Amino acid sequence: MKRFIWLIPAIFVLCISSARAQDLPAWEITGGYSYLDANLSGTKFHMNGGGGSLTENLNNWFGGRIEINGYYGNDAGTVASAQTITYGPVVSYRHFNRITPFAHVQVGVMHASAGYLGISANAFKFAVAPGGGVDLTLNRSTTLRLDGEYLITRFLGLTQENVTGTVGLVFRFGKK
Repeated sequence: MKRFIWLIPAIFVLCISSARAQDLPAWEITGGYSYLDANLSGTKFHMNGGGGSLTENLNNWFGGRIEINGYYGNDAGTVASAQTITYGPVVSYRHFNRITPFAHVQVGVMHASAGYLGISANAFKFAVAPGGGVDLTLNRSTTLRLDGEYLITRFLGLTQENVTGTVGLVFRFGKK
């Protein structure tokens, strides 16, 4: 009997591990507030907006995310807008009960209106956005997401190095 006493904790740990794996959502939809600190060779201004993303979790640590954001601001009396649509892999570290840190590298396009950093006509440009953040679990199906990115684009022949931040709610559904 003493030899088998270790089986009870082992079975308990295996049950917890399998129960935790069942909590992995297949999909996550996010919506929230976005901020863009636009920067082109020292010319800086701030833009506010919103956005959303859709993430498919392929397993416990890897998935794919498409993200769309829209920003609006005023630079010296000129109203400007910018929109991004990016896609890429996301890597999550799901080893805590209420906190899930993640990192991603997304690639896509940025569309800017005339007046954005002095451009004379609407334009689409290549964009890359490495970043990361954390999901804070509110309940089984909802989390609060804090996300930041280093958005790199190229307008007017100059490279832009922008910083973005997003705060939003994540709704999880499906099971993996």
